[in-house]
Amino acid sequence: MDVTNASSVELAVDLSVDLAVDLAVNLAGLKLAAPTLTSSGTCGYALEYAPYLDFSQLGAFVTKSITLEERQGNSPTRVVETRAGMLNAIGLANVGLRRFIDEKVPQLRTMTSKCPIVVNVAGHSTHDYVETVAGVAPIDCVAAIELNVSCPNVSDGLTFGTNPARLRELIRVIKPACAGKPLIVKLSPNVEDIAATARAAVEGGADILSLINTITAMSIDLKTKRPRLANVTGGLSGPAVKPVALAMVHRVYRQVAREANVPLIGMGGVQTWQDAAEFMLAGASAVSIGTALFVDPSCPMKIAKGLSDYTKSQGYASVRDLVGKLEV
Repeated sequence: MDVTNASSVELAVDLSVDLAVDLAVNLAGLKLAAPTLTSSGTCGYALEYAPYLDFSQLGAFVTKSITLEERQGNSPTRVVETRAGMLNAIGLANVGLRRFIDEKVPQLRTMTSKCPIVVNVAGHSTHDYVETVAGVAPIDCVAAIELNVSCPNVSDGLTFGTNPARLRELIRVIKPACAGKPLIVKLSPNVEDIAATARAAVEGGADILSLINTITAMSIDLKTKRPRLANVTGGLSGPAVKPVALAMVHRVYRQVAREANVPLIGMGGVQTWQDAAEFMLAGASAVSIGTALFVDPSCPMKIAKGLSDYTKSQGYASVRDLVGKLEV
């Protein structure tokens, strides 16, 4: 998939990082060697990307969403390429909690020496969320939980993520089940005021906020005069959404996160080190990479290398010094 209209075949580049620059970040106890994570839903459960991605050079690996019961997801067609982006309507297809523990956790354990593992959790109801988090959080190889309350591709996927009061209460109920591990709440852009949902999440007990999830969108086949996705609409990701994501990260940082001392993970169109640097200047302490991995699985390493060089060029010794430095 070519979301930038540029060839994904590149000449070999020097990816060695300047050791004088500190790339490490600490997100409310989630310690990353580099400020780069994979985005949930783009790299499977564990080893699907092992032939293509050096996990030891990632900040953290984030699994696809896990739900209490196994889900088949939406009917195909479920993925469509768009100009400078991608639409997906997977519908949270996954193996469910029991099979995840039995089949996927052993694979995840082989990765813990390389990078921290974050498990993304979704649900239909408060009970589903609590039971799934309670099943995942105590697992030794799980470093943090990411709460998916913002999926636009399932009928109830935005029930919590678009209602600040419900979101606050959901997090308050879930927090005790996290076994003391950091709780990341993934925010929806499909709201009137993302600062309001961010504030509710923090009040509920979120340790970290990640934003943004995909934007509700659609594409039409002119020959058939039908939506190209069987679900009609899906979630738009990729470079097309980056300006929206940047504005929302900036808003949440200035209005909520900075004062509350809650770190942000920026996502939405991160493909190059320049993208990552923009998110960090806007207030993100780390970035999550998703759609770009379908084009170039090595891009996290290139992003880390570029961030290192940029940080040094600005006279800083640590990438942490970039966070929130946007002059407005």
